[in-house]
Order: sequence, then C-alpha cells, then structure tokens
Amino acid sequence: MTISARQIPGVLLCAAVAALAWGISLLIPGVPPMLLAILVGVLWRNLAPVPQRFDPGTALSAKTLLRWGIVLLGLQLSLTAILDLGFGVIAVVLAAVAVTAGATVLLGRWLQVDRELTLLVAAGFSICGAAAVAGAQGVLKASKEKVATAVGLVVLFGTLMIPLVPALTSWLGLDERASGIWVGASTHEVAQVVAAGGTVGATALAVAVTVKLARVMLLAPLLMGLAAAQRQSGVERPPLVPWFVLGFIVLMLLRTTGWVPEPVIDVVAVVQSTLLMMAMFALGLGVHLRSLAAVGLRPVVLGTGATLVILAVGGAGALLV
Repeated sequence: MTISARQIPGVLLCAAVAALAWGISLLIPGVPPMLLAILVGVLWRNLAPVPQRFDPGTALSAKTLLRWGIVLLGLQLSLTAILDLGFGVIAVVLAAVAVTAGATVLLGRWLQVDRELTLLVAAGFSICGAAAVAGAQGVLKASKEKVATAVGLVVLFGTLMIPLVPALTSWLGLDERASGIWVGASTHEVAQVVAAGGTVGATALAVAVTVKLARVMLLAPLLMGLAAAQRQSGVERPPLVPWFVLGFIVLMLLRTTGWVPEPVIDVVAVVQSTLLMMAMFALGLGVHLRSLAAVGLRPVVLGTGATLVILAVGGAGALLV
C-alpha cells in the first residue's frame, strides 16, 4: 500500500482524530474510541465545512485502511485458545452467531428495514460490534449513513448489556464460568465484554474474553457468506473471498502457530485499533444528519430484537454447558 502526497493531509487528520479518541477513552473508561471517532466526523461534516484537501486521504482511510484494520484483527485470535473452550462452549458460540444473524435478517425483512442496514446490524450484533460492521461495509459497499447507524446501535445496545448481563447472572445464581460464557456469547463489543466480565470477577472475565474471541473468529465465514449473497443477488459481484478476509485468516493461522512474540501482538493490536478509528472518522465525515434522521425508529426495533435474541441464546447456552 502506498500513500501519495495528495493523500497525506487527510491521513494525518484521521490519525490525529484517532489519537484524540484514544486519549479520551483512556481518560473516561468505558467510552468506545471508535464511537468517538465517528461522532467527531459526523459533527464536523454537519457543523462546519471540511476542506477539500483532506478528501483524498479520508477516502483512503475509509476504504483501504479500514480493510487493513480487519486484516490485522486476525493476529489477535488463536485457534488453540478457542478449541480449549470445549465442544459445548464452541456450540454455544456457533448458535449465538448463526441464530442472531439469521433472526436479524428475518426481522429486518419483516420491519422493512433497508437490506444493507439489516446486514450491517446482523454482522455487528452477532460477531464483534463496530469491527464487524466495518468488515461488512467492505463487502456490501453500504453508505456511510448506514454504517453510522449500525455502529450507533451497536454502542447503544452493547452499553446496555454491560450492567444487564451481570445482573441476570447474579439473579440466576450462576457461577463465574457460566457467567463469563453468557457475557462473551451475547455482548456486542470486546470492550463491553471486558467491562461486563470484570464486573462479575476475574474468572468470568477470562472466560468471557475467550468466548468473545471465538465469536470474532467467525467474522471471516460471515463476510464470505455476505460476499456470496451479494453475487447471487446480482446487485454486485464482489470476490467470493475478499482479499482482506483472506489476510484475516492468514494472520489468525499465524497467531495459532505461536511463532509471533507477544510484544509484536500487542503493538499490532494498537495499530489495528488505530486504523479502524481512522476509518470510522473518515466514514463519519461522509454522514449527513438529515439522511441519518430519515432512517426512523425501525432500526432501533431491529437492534432491540437482535439483542434479545443473542441474549436468550447466550443465556441458554450458559445454563446448559
């Protein structure tokens, strides 16, 4: 990947906003930096003019850098750690993702929510929040307004899950392992999983994060499924296996070998998060609030339904395994 002189101002701007979002999230724990980044972009676009000299770089960030962020996400996943969960927990993860994604698509059709927005919500709620929305956007080429709506829904309902799931596990008297399974199998964002799992206890946190990473691992097959659906719909014919999905798989397999030192993994995690924050800011710059307001309440109902489904499947699994 090369960056031309015309693209440098916009890329530097995206990097500066990503750093700002990261800093605020460190000062105020629990505030998702990706949400902050996209909000800065939305507010700037709608409250003040955006100089055209930034356009080439923000376009690169919204497309190419976004895809590289998804590729690097693969290095955070190890097949060995996932398999160590055991067949029962893996079955819960598969059910949570498959049932939630399928139910969200059906509910979206019934509510007559835009097809692309429905698929973005299905990806975000069933897999890993904003990162999954970004990956799905890379396949669907959905508008920036739809991406912003899906990310907003992920943050809203995922935040509600932070106190809700631990409260339910306490009410039912579940031990920390079962509580961690429920948190990891149902909560949307990794950061939200950490917050909810940490509320229950150290054992619950460790289980919850591992279960959540098992869900993240299913991002690749989900995106390949979306690509196949796009090809069959005739709307567009993207590659059956997009290059960034292939890169995601390769790095996941590399992490599984154990050859990559932990300090390298930690550095790549920071780079990966930064790239996605840069992409979110760039996407936010393309959002016009009038278009965003036009989506109405149906996506909120869709997000409510998707959350209830994954909460039910995750809870059932935690009680059974």
